[in-house]
Amino acid sequence: MVSKTHRKYAFWGRRFKAVHGVYKVVPHLVIGAFLFSLCYSCTTNKKAGDSPFSPITSDNMDMKNKQQVIDRDSLPQNEAEWSRVLDPESFYVLRKKGTERPYTGVYNQHWEGGTYICKACKSPLFRSETKFDAGCGWPSFFNVLESKAVTLHKDHSHGMIRTEVLCAHCEGHLGHVFDDGPAPTGLRYCINSVSMEFISDRENK
Repeated sequence: MVSKTHRKYAFWGRRFKAVHGVYKVVPHLVIGAFLFSLCYSCTTNKKAGDSPFSPITSDNMDMKNKQQVIDRDSLPQNEAEWSRVLDPESFYVLRKKGTERPYTGVYNQHWEGGTYICKACKSPLFRSETKFDAGCGWPSFFNVLESKAVTLHKDHSHGMIRTEVLCAHCEGHLGHVFDDGPAPTGLRYCINSVSMEFISDRENK
């Protein structure tokens, strides 16, 4: 038999354990709620361009990069004129839709922060934040600087079906885009180094 006194102490003992357990859990809940609110605030207040996984637009570029684009009316009007303003290898790729040899391009393993522009018309194409090492031998990007920077066309050359990437401003051949890239786009813009020039972020400071 258990006395009333024992039952009384047992009852209050269980109450104490229950209350003590709650007080042990509460601090963890408070800390968890604080961390969640902090993370949520950071992600919702982040501006485009702060992260390589955020949309990048020309608004993030210095005015120096914007002003150097050659006006369409000032661009060469035929292939003969293009051959005089471009070096032979760039002319072969940009105007004749050629391809540089893999692992030979100056930008294949180039990781400085800055903007890649079209060599023919100086139009901004890609940001360094979207460049990655695809191991294919050509500079690779998972996104363009903005959607209107390039145009895409079906390419049936060499017995393959590919998607050609052209500079939207001068229609120069840049390379091809494939659907085997990393997140968040799943795309790999495989671009010839000789189709581009690079402007370092240090030049704009």
